[in-house]
Amino acid sequence: MSTLHPTEIASTLAGVGRSIRSIHAYAERIPDSLIAALGRFSIAAVFWKSGQTKIEGLAIDLVDRTFELGWPRLSESAVDLFRDEYRLPFMSPEFAAPLAAFAEHLFPVLLLLGLATRFSAAALLVMTLVIQVFVYPDAYPTHGVWATVLLYLMARGGGVLSVDHWIARGWPGMPARNRQAAVSLEQH
Repeated sequence: MSTLHPTEIASTLAGVGRSIRSIHAYAERIPDSLIAALGRFSIAAVFWKSGQTKIEGLAIDLVDRTFELGWPRLSESAVDLFRDEYRLPFMSPEFAAPLAAFAEHLFPVLLLLGLATRFSAAALLVMTLVIQVFVYPDAYPTHGVWATVLLYLMARGGGVLSVDHWIARGWPGMPARNRQAAVSLEQH
């Protein structure tokens, strides 16, 4: 067995250090807007798919290419799900089921559009916290990932590929004072 000379070790470590710095430099070039767009699509899909299990008459899944257009209505099993499995201590199943079904459709659509991104992310974060605390406390690894994505969207917004960005930058004809107010809101 051969041993490495200290200069060989130092050279190898220097090469590893250069590689790590190079990878780090490439990672820093990933645009925030790309991360936001991927986060918006991914978390929207999670909640949309959950909402789809609570309704009948409307089924839209872009990945599976499912399109059943119609007037959505609460499924027969949704209230039972809230009564028998979820058992929220502060809300009746008859109220919670339609509220959750509505929220799991509205906020994902807003996130996909990048419209009211921060508000929608906050609403879904509250929902995530309720699920974590009252429904599935052992699912913290999954809910932690959801919370991370939602917190990122709350902190950074929807990015340049969002309606929020277009509004903040102003549409042609938008008065300058409204444009300044929108930019100020986007920055906070």
